[in-house]
Amino acid sequence: MKKITSLLIGLSLVHLGFAQTYFPEKNNWQTKSPNELGLNEGKIKEAIDFAKAHESDANPNLKIAHYESAFGREPFGYPVGPMVTRGPATGLIIYKGYVVGKWGEPEKVDLTFSVAKSFLSTTAGLAVAEGLIKDEKDLVYPYMAPIYPYDPIKSMMNKADHLYEQDVFELFGTEHNRKIRWDDLLRQTSDWEGSLWGKPDWADRPSGSAQEWRTRPRNEPGSVYEYNDTRVNVLALALMNIWRKPLPVVLKEKIMDPIGASDTWRWTGYENSFVIIDGQILQSVSGGSHWGGGMMLSAWDQARFGYLTLRNGNWKGKQLIPTSWIEKSRTPTPAQADYGFMNYFLNYDQKEVPGAPKTAFLHIGAGSNIVYVDQENDLVIVARWIPNNDKAELIRLVLESLPK
Repeated sequence: MKKITSLLIGLSLVHLGFAQTYFPEKNNWQTKSPNELGLNEGKIKEAIDFAKAHESDANPNLKIAHYESAFGREPFGYPVGPMVTRGPATGLIIYKGYVVGKWGEPEKVDLTFSVAKSFLSTTAGLAVAEGLIKDEKDLVYPYMAPIYPYDPIKSMMNKADHLYEQDVFELFGTEHNRKIRWDDLLRQTSDWEGSLWGKPDWADRPSGSAQEWRTRPRNEPGSVYEYNDTRVNVLALALMNIWRKPLPVVLKEKIMDPIGASDTWRWTGYENSFVIIDGQILQSVSGGSHWGGGMMLSAWDQARFGYLTLRNGNWKGKQLIPTSWIEKSRTPTPAQADYGFMNYFLNYDQKEVPGAPKTAFLHIGAGSNIVYVDQENDLVIVARWIPNNDKAELIRLVLESLPK
């Protein structure tokens, strides 16, 4: 499968050729009419009209939407991070580097839900590039220092009453958790056991009998895929532990500033996700907005990140994300063939978007928030607040606009 994946990626890059040299400056993304680039303007309009007509029917107040969804009915399902009132159906169509279509309010800073996971996995790739992680196939626990939570209330307690309580905690202290590799966390196949920031792993999207949630046998790391945000937050904290600084600081320096992202994006954690590292109080971010927090950014900034992955991690001749990391991110997970590193949804079997090339991939978050990346067609589509089931039709309409 890996050889096939590499071949498909290679073919898409050859097809793209990277002859396109335009990269948008900060706060200035050039627009061209569809006709200028040989697109069918009527089809672009039809796609935009479709997206606007198929806006999510969830409550725009995302706190209310949370409690009206299955998430709000989970055990310990209450938000512990900030949430905002979202904007209208919004999107951008980027073809050959230029904006050829837009709708809604692309400048509005909105929660992006699990698209944040693609930013998180990028910080892991940067850690490998920096030598902080030797290999993503390494076990995680040897890299971990004990974690000292920031808990100002604890300082007011009677110390004698808490004599036998630990002052620090270990993310990978159990027999099962010591088997977990970075790759398992990145592919959501770790089956990490425990609780973090008041969210037990078993309480996230629980299935089966409630009597078995806490006692079921653990799956061998790497063997079973399960989308689980507690475990994503484990990865975020583990990465901050090795970077020794907040992940938004890493992302800003290494990615967002070089690609000309705005100054309006924010990546937050929870009200209780603070730890002390090197004498500083640092907040561990969340890898989504399941319980609030996560990445808040505009559609313009989403498009810039999508465009960076379209260009295989290269921006203006500088390799910001190693090409090898992009390739690994697009390599199918053995236990879940349509998933790479979080949150790269793959289209090799053409189930995600039947009418799109096999090499296309998407960064997807609830809402839905979608960044469609298509190297064969030199195309990026950002769509926000569209039902997930409608994304394939939107993409199909845009693809029909392309020169035959």
